[in-house]
Amino acid sequence: MSERSGAAGKVVQLYTPEERRRRDETVWTVVQGVLAPVQFLVFLVSIGLVIRYLWTGAGYEAATISIVVKTFVLYTIMVTGAIWEKVVFGKYLFAKAFFWEDVFSMLVIFLHTLYLWALLTGNVGPTGQMFIALAAYAAYVINAAQFLWKLRMARLQGHADSAEAMA
Repeated sequence: MSERSGAAGKVVQLYTPEERRRRDETVWTVVQGVLAPVQFLVFLVSIGLVIRYLWTGAGYEAATISIVVKTFVLYTIMVTGAIWEKVVFGKYLFAKAFFWEDVFSMLVIFLHTLYLWALLTGNVGPTGQMFIALAAYAAYVINAAQFLWKLRMARLQGHADSAEAMA
């Protein structure tokens, strides 16, 4: 990644002009734009149900269903995100611009998958399952913040590119 000065200070260049064009033209950008808020809404409902279960002991089934739904939405966004990354950067994962986000995404996937393993094998009881889910959700929040930060950086780059083109 290269850095250059822009109107807002240092702007990290995430996309080459060709990558930006591919990003803007691919349907996978729209898919990610739809799935990300859907996943966040599912997360909000699910974390409420998980906390309710841990607080009261009630609603295990609802919490479990919500975690499973959240996990499958996560898998969907990860697969479509890998396709997006391939279209834009030529690599399914670990493109330079999103390397650390992808690394942390692997932790998020691992923790969600660990939850499914705990649920399906019964090797971890209900309370332990919920704590695994909370760990997965904490990792998800950090990962979502990483991607939001990159979205902000991309917007700053776009503004800087526009200002440069007008000058």
